[in-house]
Amino acid sequence: MLIQTASALCFVAALSAAQAPAYQGAKPRRHFISLTYERQYVQPFNFRKHPLEDLFGQPIDEVHLENFQYLTRDQQTQITVNGYGKRADAIGVTIYPFGSSVGPTLALNGSISSVPDIIVSFAGPAPAPNYALTNGRAFDLGAGIDMSDRSAGWGIGAHAFVLGGLGHVHTDQLDGRRYFAEGGGGVSSGPFGVDISFKYVVNQFSAPVTHSVHMIPISIRGSLTF
Repeated sequence: MLIQTASALCFVAALSAAQAPAYQGAKPRRHFISLTYERQYVQPFNFRKHPLEDLFGQPIDEVHLENFQYLTRDQQTQITVNGYGKRADAIGVTIYPFGSSVGPTLALNGSISSVPDIIVSFAGPAPAPNYALTNGRAFDLGAGIDMSDRSAGWGIGAHAFVLGGLGHVHTDQLDGRRYFAEGGGGVSSGPFGVDISFKYVVNQFSAPVTHSVHMIPISIRGSLTF
């Protein structure tokens, strides 16, 4: 009798365990918009070719131990880089039309950023007396994929993203268009987050001749997401 009772109790316990729902942690709610501020550390990319070779229409050689930095291949023009800024700031907004919680989602991004000053002087035949881009502002629109693993409440979450897009650049001297690709990621706790991103930007201008300036902004970004 005792064995039968124990068997029945074991059967009831096993049946109850099988029917009990598995524990599931609280799901993170969906987020639909992020507001960001970032500090950019801008690196020039292939400055000898873009814009110098674009401007002069001939190969440009880099020189050393001189008071100028570049020399045209025909040795007629000396080129001195008087300034190339490395710091910039940006504000932006990212919209997640389908919400961002766990897994991939569409991200639409818009940003306004400063553009570092570039000041170059020429000694010799040149398409212009000098070359300058100062007080620049860039307006970018992009789209891409955000891969999130957000946490409920104030837990630690993470995300990564890739974006591409187009924009407009305005300076005191020239206006132009630009296109870019960007990737990065970061961590978050509650609505607050910190990201690191790498962006490749091509700024295109049509004066004094068609040319471009390539930059790689490396950004540290704070975000508020809700």
